[in-house]
Amino acid sequence: MTSMRVEHDTMGEVQLPHDAYYSAQTQRACDNFPISGRRIAPELIHALGLIKWAAAKANADLGQLGPANRVPLTDAEITALLQAAREVADGSLDDEFPIDVYQTGSGTSSNMNANEVIANRALELAGLDRFNQTKKIHPNDHVNRGQSTNDMFPTAIHVATAVAIRSRLVPALLKCEHILEAKAAEWSSILKIGRTHLADATPMSLGQEMSGFARQMSLAARRAEKAVDELLELPVGGTAVGTGINTHAQFAALVAQYLSTETGISFREAVNHFEANAARDGLVTAHALIKAIAVSAGSVANNIRWLGSGPRCGFNEIILPDLQPGSSIMPGKVNPVLCESLLQVACRIVGNDQTITTAGLTGGQFQLNITMPVLADTILESIRDLTNALAVFADRCLAGMTANAEKCQSAVEQSLSMATGLNPYIGYEKAAAIAKEAYKTGKTVRELCREQNLLPEDELEKALDPWQMTKPLSR
Repeated sequence: MTSMRVEHDTMGEVQLPHDAYYSAQTQRACDNFPISGRRIAPELIHALGLIKWAAAKANADLGQLGPANRVPLTDAEITALLQAAREVADGSLDDEFPIDVYQTGSGTSSNMNANEVIANRALELAGLDRFNQTKKIHPNDHVNRGQSTNDMFPTAIHVATAVAIRSRLVPALLKCEHILEAKAAEWSSILKIGRTHLADATPMSLGQEMSGFARQMSLAARRAEKAVDELLELPVGGTAVGTGINTHAQFAALVAQYLSTETGISFREAVNHFEANAARDGLVTAHALIKAIAVSAGSVANNIRWLGSGPRCGFNEIILPDLQPGSSIMPGKVNPVLCESLLQVACRIVGNDQTITTAGLTGGQFQLNITMPVLADTILESIRDLTNALAVFADRCLAGMTANAEKCQSAVEQSLSMATGLNPYIGYEKAAAIAKEAYKTGKTVRELCREQNLLPEDELEKALDPWQMTKPLSR
């Protein structure tokens, strides 16, 4: 059995595991919220550690941990506090954050979890007794100095989300873009038939088709950067309701400055702390952009899935890597599994956007939104899943695609849309009649034009040159 210790908070005594760095308020939250069995995201834990480090550094610089504090800390104790916060930020103490996602709506439980862990670890680092009930380095008086959950927890969400987008999602999107650009260049000389409404359209190159997908990924990366822009204003400094009660006037600006230096992201103090504390509109907008990115990525995956369909009875214009058997009953069948995986992630993110929208709309009353833990969990899940899906899609699907040039080119001459090239010479109505007759007789457009002597041979060759159809008219 796990040995236990007794600690107390303002509500009385609590039993908790003897070696845990967390204290009474964390244990109460564990007891109160046995809901999903899922803890808050590691990215959020690390962001909490980083903002607690920035807060402690700002408070130290402003003299708020020294003589201005009810219990002043020595320089060595301040150093220990900073190091403990760093350990949380670096992921060394992830196991000390046991609280369920579905907790108090402000995130107070997780904010106090961070305060307790940092305080107790700092006591240990400073050579003090962390089991003494009178704590020299206190979770509230020192770690949470000049702060409230109501401004610090949403600050942590902004930091965690912005860092995840900038450091992981953007590179994954750019990798997909670069691979698709390389395929576009490699396949620029492979002619194929375009399709609209899933029906034959005019010729294009396979490279042109890939270039469209590459551009989708490029624009998706831009949208990801716009999502980061929505998160740059930080609520820190607003404390309980936005007034900044109990915090130093320069505290918020210093915290934002330190976070910017550490992350490379240009965080700044909120223009209006009442808005920043109360509304989560930036998160709603950021996730809407992530949803748009998921739609783009899912669209590319779906198109590649179609182009790789077959191998004998589908389009089969590109050949996807064989990754695993595709059927438990049909021998030799191979499926576009990574396209399907990415599509499922995109579907999930569309659903997540409804959660984010609803939480932003109904969770905010007056000076606080009370759905912040689920907002954080949902947006970080979307970023994490999309990033991971894009990474494997790029490495194991896009990079290994090959072109089936013969299949691409074989359909070009058979296409009825070749008649489109006749429009400038004989007009739309006559060209349409040729296309219909070609369909009826099974002949090609070129064969019918020759039978009917519609154009001199040199003009016919020019009109029905499929490569000329892949670009605007040259005059």
